[in-house]
Amino acid sequence: MPHAMTKDDVRIYFEEAGQGTPIIFLHEFAADYTNWEPQMRYFSRGHRCITYSARGYTPSDVPDGDVYTYTHFYTDALAVLDHLGIERAHLVGLSMGAYSSLQIGLNAPQRALSMTLAGVGSGSELDNLEAWRKQCRANAEQFETLGSAEVAKVTREAPSRIPFLVKDPRGHADFYAALARHDSRGSANTMRGFQGGRPSIYTMTDAVAKVATPALIICGDEDDPCIGASLFLKKHLPAAGLAMFPKSGHVLNLEEPALFNESVERFVTLVEAGRLPVRDPRSLAAH
Repeated sequence: MPHAMTKDDVRIYFEEAGQGTPIIFLHEFAADYTNWEPQMRYFSRGHRCITYSARGYTPSDVPDGDVYTYTHFYTDALAVLDHLGIERAHLVGLSMGAYSSLQIGLNAPQRALSMTLAGVGSGSELDNLEAWRKQCRANAEQFETLGSAEVAKVTREAPSRIPFLVKDPRGHADFYAALARHDSRGSANTMRGFQGGRPSIYTMTDAVAKVATPALIICGDEDDPCIGASLFLKKHLPAAGLAMFPKSGHVLNLEEPALFNESVERFVTLVEAGRLPVRDPRSLAAH
């Protein structure tokens, strides 16, 4: 099985398909490398596509200790690219993976050809930040005491997950059956370290305004925790576009695979053609 090695000696499982300009897919908390299969099949027709499981998600390693910070997660994506000898790639991330993609744009912009930030920003509202972190700690304890199968039963009924159930009951069932098989220790560590410890997007205004990397922000209009953060990033990222998917929730790449693929493909095509100008976000102040 192919693995990349991180700087702290964690093995990251990955798969790749196709040839051409690289695209790397970064999954959400409830997913793993398998959940990008519709995109791997579609985009590998013209690109070199890579999907991987984050640390804590088998068949990647599930290490012990305080090694699940947001810094570990975005540098793990870079470790996969390093292992494959890839200098720059399009980053396509959902939720947790979108946050990691944004961190690469902030901290290693030379590695990103573009960023697709889908379902980004849950848990960022400053007036609810401590409650969010408390809930993450409680969720981590549930993974440890109840196991992934029981937690999956609750997660699948969250409001932002219901549109997926309504549109595609079969896909929804498959998704949460996979979540039920996740390593509960890895999920607990990720919930406590990454989800409950990452800085709010709303604290990054000045840093975000300096990111010239082309960005596509995608949000479902029924994904309430992500709407505000998506609008914030659209306002402050200098080269960002925003796509709002109607009657859609959080799992956008599986809930609306055709629309997701079309949107990302058009965006990547424009990026590769050099057709996305960088705007000065300060110009908004004049209006």
